[in-house]
Parts: sequence; C-alpha cells; structure tokens
Amino acid sequence: MGKIDREIVIAEALDLLDEVGLDAVSTRQLAKRLGVEQPSLYWHFRKKEDLLSAMAEAAMAPHATAELPNDGDDWREWFLENSRSFRRTLLMRRDGARLHAGLLPGAADLGRVKHKMAFLIAAGLPELDAQMAMFAAGRFTVGSVLEEQADAGAEAGAELPRISHEAAFEAGLALIADGLAHRAR
Repeated sequence: MGKIDREIVIAEALDLLDEVGLDAVSTRQLAKRLGVEQPSLYWHFRKKEDLLSAMAEAAMAPHATAELPNDGDDWREWFLENSRSFRRTLLMRRDGARLHAGLLPGAADLGRVKHKMAFLIAAGLPELDAQMAMFAAGRFTVGSVLEEQADAGAEAGAELPRISHEAAFEAGLALIADGLAHRAR
C-alpha cells in the first residue's frame, strides 16, 4: 500500500478496537492491518496517545453531530435526550467509554458546548447549576457505560438481583434532571 490517508488510519484503528478491545490495540497491529511499516503511522500520529485521541473524537461523531437544542425546546427533554445520545454513541464501540474517558472537548466541540449551555441558561437554569449538571451527566454516562461494557464480558452473579443497565441509567439520569429542575428559577 502507498501513502495512507489519516481518515483511513482512524477508521481501521476503530475497526481494530471493535475486534480486539482497547488493551490489545497497538500501532504494530494497525500497521500490519494497513499493509504499511509501523513508522509510516507516525506521519499522521506522533505517538499512540495522539492516535487514541483521534479515534475517540471519530467515535464520538454520532453524538457530536446530533441536533442542537432550539429556543422553545423543553430543557428537561433535551437534557435527557442529549445524555441518551451520548450513551448510545459510547456503546457503539467496544470499550467506547474507556476510549472516551478523559477526553476534553476539542476546538470544534466548544461551540456546541457553548450553545448547549446558553440554551439551558435561557431556559431559566442558573449558569453554575447548568454547568455542573452537564458535567455530572457526562461523568455519570461514561461511568455507566464503563460498567455496562465491563459487565458484558463478566459472568452474572447468581445470587444478585439484576437491574438492566438501561433502567439503572435512566433512573440515575432522572435523578440528575430532577435535581436540576429543583434549582431552576
């Protein structure tokens, strides 16, 4: 294979992630998969962390391109759906939550974050409470998906009652939204 495109490298790396999991993703395996020498990957990514960051950003594309809230939308319904969209996106990839954990919004995402915050504030939510609720919902979602994806490979405990991951997520998300509604002006 000749010169490789950055987007192809990211797409192949995400496919490799889905096949082998985050712990087994390596630049050596990726280079072999692409039919190139490992050093050629450094043309696009100086270190593995740069590749992982690009993979996480690409994996988040379904959520990052979701429709933004509009004036007149119900803030609570939007808040709940935004968190559900984030969860669905994390679940699209094997180890999606682990890949995303610690990722900060990129420059392209900051405008979307500001729009979401302005929407919540315009809906009558105190700015600090809106910020903390978005932060809490994001962390809660990542943690919920981490547990769900870790549980997917574990054997179920015979003695413990099982609550579905989705039901637990919805209950926790409702508690966050209820708390935010309590703070609304």
